[in-house]
Amino acid sequence: MATVELRFSALPEHVRTARLVAAAVARRAGVDEAVLDEVRLAVGEACTRAVGLHQLGGVTAPVKVVLIEEEKQFSIEVGDEAPRSAPGDRASGAAGGDAEAEEDEMGLAVISGLVDDVEVTAGEHGGLIRMTWPTTPAVAELP
Repeated sequence: MATVELRFSALPEHVRTARLVAAAVARRAGVDEAVLDEVRLAVGEACTRAVGLHQLGGVTAPVKVVLIEEEKQFSIEVGDEAPRSAPGDRASGAAGGDAEAEEDEMGLAVISGLVDDVEVTAGEHGGLIRMTWPTTPAVAELP
């Protein structure tokens, strides 16, 4: 199992780099060429979401992207360290919180539309989006 880990400062300009790296590693792992645009878009959406959560929460830790090549699948995990409060716990009471929650839900809906196998987890120590695509084994060249 090959793994590539990428960490970047929570700045929007780094999302493009994460997308390019993810597409290159996905291609090398055997993800179908027809799906690479979906990989790029899904990673871009997940990273943009993580950057937004870090900036909103004042989190200075980097966004973490892990690219995992397994025997018959390729997975990408995008992790953030923005704490989530329990539902109904609106201690901040900040105006626009509903708009931010709606934008977050829209981002997750886009990711779910692009990726058949997606898992989203979140808690007091941050969140993780794990996206998985099937791979085709490399064809060995004859001597």
